[in-house]
Amino acid sequence: MDFLKLTGKTILVFGVANRKSVAWHIARTLEEQGARVLYSVRSETRRQTLATPLAGKPVYVCDVEQEGAVDRLAAALAADGHTPLHGIAHSIAFANYAGGPRPFHETRRADFLQAATISAFSLVEIARACKPHLAPTASIVTIGISSLLVTPDNYGCMGPVKAALESAARFLAKSLAADPATRDVRVNTIGAGPLKTSASAGIPGYVESYLYAEKLTFRKRNLATQEIADAATWLLSERSSGVNGATLTIDAGLGSNYFDTELIRLAMRPPPPAPGTTPQTTKETHNPKTAPRHA
Repeated sequence: MDFLKLTGKTILVFGVANRKSVAWHIARTLEEQGARVLYSVRSETRRQTLATPLAGKPVYVCDVEQEGAVDRLAAALAADGHTPLHGIAHSIAFANYAGGPRPFHETRRADFLQAATISAFSLVEIARACKPHLAPTASIVTIGISSLLVTPDNYGCMGPVKAALESAARFLAKSLAADPATRDVRVNTIGAGPLKTSASAGIPGYVESYLYAEKLTFRKRNLATQEIADAATWLLSERSSGVNGATLTIDAGLGSNYFDTELIRLAMRPPPPAPGTTPQTTKETHNPKTAPRHA
């Protein structure tokens, strides 16, 4: 039974870098459901490294940081007969962490604008360039983060940029719906919790953040990338036709578990003694006559 009704549908997937990529899992899941996937990668070098796993697949090069690249991609898709597009998966993000973590107020203009161009504005450009080639009920899905309220020190400008991405998705949903030709085209965001991908490994201190987040999940186990791919596949299908301009949060409960008993216990544990010292106690500490009493 073709429950998702994706058989024969054409979906354009941006952001495959390797087998760990969110985009890779989305593409593979779509293909398992019978969809025809078009791949867009960042560079010719990337296409060459993916030549074996994507052998026989239509793979296009589109560096969204370069002005005009998205327009050229849309034209190439149309010229090659790969339209109409029934869906677009946008899984692109980049921030320059080469200089190591720095306080947010020291963010450099060039780094912020580059991150915003690649990670957020690219969605707007893709929607504009591909609009003439969208099927009447096409779905566009982008990958955001599970919470825009958290302020991790090591995430830098990507927090505000991901906020811009999510806002852009809502504005695109409304803007496209205002045109009768794309009234039923949908744009949604998946707010994903921490994932184990090659891209996330480039974030300073990410391993510690990842392990901490795992303790906050209800199940004490972080997300598998496939869980995000499954949700994206559903959003790209007509089975989610009533969802538009929304953010679907998938975080295994970590956003609702700030006061987890185990983490409170660990946070309140006394710090270990400094090297070369021994714990000091006072007579009062162990004297039941002087110890404070609580009702």
